Amino acid sequence: MLQAAVTGLASVVFFVMQGENGGMSALAGAVIAVVPNFVFATLAFSHSGASAAAKVLKGFYWGEAVKLLLTIALFSMAFILLKTAFMPLFVCYLLGLIVHWTAPLYFKQS
Repeated sequence: MLQAAVTGLASVVFFVMQGENGGMSALAGAVIAVVPNFVFATLAFSHSGASAAAKVLKGFYWGEAVKLLLTIALFSMAFILLKTAFMPLFVCYLLGLIVHWTAPLYFKQS
């Protein structure tokens, strides 16, 4: 949720500062960052418990494979279907990745 909120806010900033093309490109970058991570989390954490260890491992492998393929497909669609402004697209995508990587620092438990 934090990843979606931060990239959504960045998309609004790009829309205000660079207009519709910049905003749509930033939104595309946000979607490319958020959707594959959501799909990974859904697949990876669909099983739980010690008795389902093999299913959990299989879910992680499948989740990562689908995440990678979905990221490639979404980038391809963004470049083919949209008049993409590169800077907003990659800034929002990288911002989404940074939020994803640093979220454990904010939410770590004592």
